[in-house]
Amino acid sequence: MIAAMNAIAAATNAAAGAVGKGISTTPAAASPAPFADLLTDAVGQVNALESQADGAVRGLMTGTGVDVHQAMIATEKAGMAFELALAVRNKAVQAYEQVIGMQF
Repeated sequence: MIAAMNAIAAATNAAAGAVGKGISTTPAAASPAPFADLLTDAVGQVNALESQADGAVRGLMTGTGVDVHQAMIATEKAGMAFELALAVRNKAVQAYEQVIGMQF
């Protein structure tokens, strides 16, 4: 979950840097990862946490040695990661709507 949060934080920092500096047409020598790749990685990590939580709950329900605490921790991690991804999506949509609403 920490990795998912770091990826989402890096994506939002990259977006803030792009907005603050403007879009550059010259490639930088050490350019950061594209924003789309950061978001794709973050969504993949959220999906992985969801899969782990699903496996933990299935293991708990079938009695295959998964502890209740492990299942709860896995589901809470997945839930928090999803809420963070949803908040980032909502902020991105809000920023998009503000840009669309600008008059030039």
